[in-house]
Amino acid sequence: MLTDPQLERYARHIILREIGGAGQQRLLDAHVAIVGAGGIGSPLIQALAAAGIGQLTVIDDDHVALSNLQRQYLFGTADVGRPKVDAARDAIARLNPDVTVTTLHRRLTAETFDDFAAGADVIVDGSDNFATRLMVADAANARRIPLVSAAVGQFEGQLAVYRGWEPDKPCYRCLVGNDPDRGDASCADQGVLGALTGLLGSLAAIEAIRQIVPFGDDSAGKLLLADALAFRFRTITVPKDPACRCRA
Repeated sequence: MLTDPQLERYARHIILREIGGAGQQRLLDAHVAIVGAGGIGSPLIQALAAAGIGQLTVIDDDHVALSNLQRQYLFGTADVGRPKVDAARDAIARLNPDVTVTTLHRRLTAETFDDFAAGADVIVDGSDNFATRLMVADAANARRIPLVSAAVGQFEGQLAVYRGWEPDKPCYRCLVGNDPDRGDASCADQGVLGALTGLLGSLAAIEAIRQIVPFGDDSAGKLLLADALAFRFRTITVPKDPACRCRA
């Protein structure tokens, strides 16, 4: 049962026919596990906390740097040097007391994945390296937890939802194949448009919410491509690879 303050706080959700009071209650009862509190994770965390996701688990082993502040809006100058997860926890507490936060100041591994994702309804991956994205995708698929995966570089971004255990839906490997040694280019090396990370983080929050309270078209199996240079968005369908391990 929503309290009077919650009815006021989430009023703009509640009046949406697709969400309503029952949907907002589902958001308050939901648990989203987030990989990374950086360029994508920072706006994502902010949006999910504001939306009233009742439980957030955030894992990140990094500290806030001055160069982060160009795009990681969750943090301020006073946070420089602090663990990102600690700064994120404090920001969420200021934003919404309805949200319970579990923070893990360490790098996610396959061995610690179950502790990180225990009880999660959705996993959102905003990590900055391919090996982690591949590991998270495999682990989420094996446990049948919907995965929202977002990435950004320079002036381009991509976003997709994966539920590869379903007969007609691809997993992340259906898109990228088996290439664990793929090189990563960091934003420190190549640069990134700060506002683009905010856009992809917000879009990832929308897709996480959609997995909890379904609305509109099912986004699983589609890849959204954003190109800020060309001022263009494209959506392509990702087919299920008949040779992929997710068919096993």
